[in-house]
Amino acid sequence: MTILLFAMLGVFVFMMFRRNKKTQQQQSQLQSKFAPGVEVMTSFGLYGRIVEIDDEENKVLLELSPGNTATVHRQAVTKIVEPVVPAEEPTVVPDDASSLTTDSAATVNDAPRDETPEETLRRLNDEGKKDS
Repeated sequence: MTILLFAMLGVFVFMMFRRNKKTQQQQSQLQSKFAPGVEVMTSFGLYGRIVEIDDEENKVLLELSPGNTATVHRQAVTKIVEPVVPAEEPTVVPDDASSLTTDSAATVNDAPRDETPEETLRRLNDEGKKDS
């Protein structure tokens, strides 16, 4: 029983170290992509562009907006922001309901489009008589 307990503890410790190693690899891979001009996001939600990197003190100078800069620890930068690709074409919404009607409505009712109001009344009356 104790051997099984120590084996489970060993597997748990192994998995914990493996996860930490993976996280460190991802962080070092991310930090290798740091260069001036790259858009990034910090762990506390600030978005900015890298202006300068100080490797000796592990500091990054971010430009938050034109003329506004902030110095943060290198590990606080957690994500490189990819540029957003704009949509191909915006969806056009019609201003009126006339574009919502289709020619299929005419084929369903079998009504000609160029009939006069009197002909329409006669046709509708005749259709009412057929139903009864």
